[in-house]
Amino acid sequence: MRAEDLDLRELLEFDPKGGPIRFGGERAVILDVVALGLLRKELVENLGPAAARAILTRFGYAHGWRVAESLKTTFPWRDEHEWHRAGGRLHQLQGLVVYEPVARDPRQAPRHFAQAVWKESYEADTHLSHLGLSTEPVCWTLCGFASGYLSYCHGRSICCLEERCRGKGDAVCVMAGRPSDEWGDEMRANLVYFQPDAIHGALDKVTAALRRTERRLASRQRELAQARVPSAEGGIVAESEPMRRALDFARRVALVDSTVLLAGESGVGKEAIAKFIHGLSARGLRPFVAINCAAVPEALIESELFGHVRGSFTGATQDRPGLFEAASGGTLLLDEIGDLPLALQAKLLRVLQEHEIRRVGENRVRRVDVRVLAATHRDLAAEVAAGRFRQDLYYRLRVIELRIPPLRERTEDILPLARSFVAEVASRARLEVNGLTPRAADQLQRWGWPGNVRELQNVIERAVVLTRGRRVDLEDLPEEIRSAIPGRDAPGGAGRTLADVEREYILGVLRSCGGNKARAAAELDIGTATLFRKLKQFGQRTNGPRAVATARSRRRTGGVHRG
Repeated sequence: MRAEDLDLRELLEFDPKGGPIRFGGERAVILDVVALGLLRKELVENLGPAAARAILTRFGYAHGWRVAESLKTTFPWRDEHEWHRAGGRLHQLQGLVVYEPVARDPRQAPRHFAQAVWKESYEADTHLSHLGLSTEPVCWTLCGFASGYLSYCHGRSICCLEERCRGKGDAVCVMAGRPSDEWGDEMRANLVYFQPDAIHGALDKVTAALRRTERRLASRQRELAQARVPSAEGGIVAESEPMRRALDFARRVALVDSTVLLAGESGVGKEAIAKFIHGLSARGLRPFVAINCAAVPEALIESELFGHVRGSFTGATQDRPGLFEAASGGTLLLDEIGDLPLALQAKLLRVLQEHEIRRVGENRVRRVDVRVLAATHRDLAAEVAAGRFRQDLYYRLRVIELRIPPLRERTEDILPLARSFVAEVASRARLEVNGLTPRAADQLQRWGWPGNVRELQNVIERAVVLTRGRRVDLEDLPEEIRSAIPGRDAPGGAGRTLADVEREYILGVLRSCGGNKARAAAELDIGTATLFRKLKQFGQRTNGPRAVATARSRRRTGGVHRG
């Protein structure tokens, strides 16, 4: 017998007139989910979250252990592996959760001993209903059950913890199981809830451990809030208010499965935002596939998207699935959707409406389960008016529209992005470059960045490779950036007078020289007296050029002024 063969109609035995109910041969009872939620609330409010978690985790553990023990001999399993898998299947048949095991890539070593996506968790629902949004995962009983079941099956201690949980705002719950001794320090504090003494006589110990964990988590959250951690593509930095709003919108969009149109200039990071949405969504553990519609020849784009069968055109030597099939269960990003040929736009519209594709040269219709994100730097409304883009497809794509601001509108992000790119390039190229000089940092903020984040990334990569020091300096930047002054599109440039620009420029050079006025005057190619006169006009306090010359003379003569 296989785990998939378990059928609720065969497992559940009951008399319609009432009396004992049996599930899988064992007596069972039906409990109201609201009542379970109220029990949880009572435990949390009267004993505290730590004790409540310990009780519910150990209850789930005992339940899972007992079920595994009972199932081992109740059914004639095809092999031991099917008995192991039956625990997740029972979870679903009992109405506790919708269980989806995560398939392992045979080409890679598994990250976890076991992993599954949990949808419709009754425990997350009850916690949200009675206690509200949590800061930590809340499916304590479900994790306990999975741990007890797997521990009995494998004859060793397996602890299952949640990597994501709907009870703390994630789109779905994701469970990961590992042998107890293989969990790292970050998660080890959670293992105390699985210990047999976690309830009897050890509530103080659990509470103390939880408090230590909470302090560490709070400290870690503060560190992450201050840090700028790059991703593989350089990271999504959101120091500026416009980018914070965009990311907050993206987080909310991730929780639904609607089509999203990402609008923004070239290089603003539309694909990075698409990956961000995918990663937070219920499809986050499924494939993310992207295609640039402008980069594929018109004759091949249909085959790329929908696939083809052997012999359908010259060069089609074998059947080949398209990107819609490759992204099955996950997300497909159609980048530069505005460049999609008109003939193909009608076919894409049908796919979005019917969730069906047909390979080139094939009559068979194939169902696809894919979330589509589209991105464009074009004004699609103008393209529709010009007859170059279908109006019905435009409205279908922009169910939700997210505009990503250009870099000139998020100037607070320029330096954090630049620093993360420096770290990324230096690590990849194995160079000992660890930051920016004040002069380089100041000049980066003067440029308007028409190519946005992509341009900044390329500029920094060039500078890191060319620099001779440990920090990127002004001379390492391209000529057009070295000579840039604040313009109307640069930080603070809109509506500024020539006097404003001059003041900003002189004070910026002075800052980049660490306040050294003689050096700043040399950088500006003006006399020291002229610099002091300008600073006085700007309302800056100075000691005057004579005092600077006197101080310089004292340093040369060992502190004795020979005047």
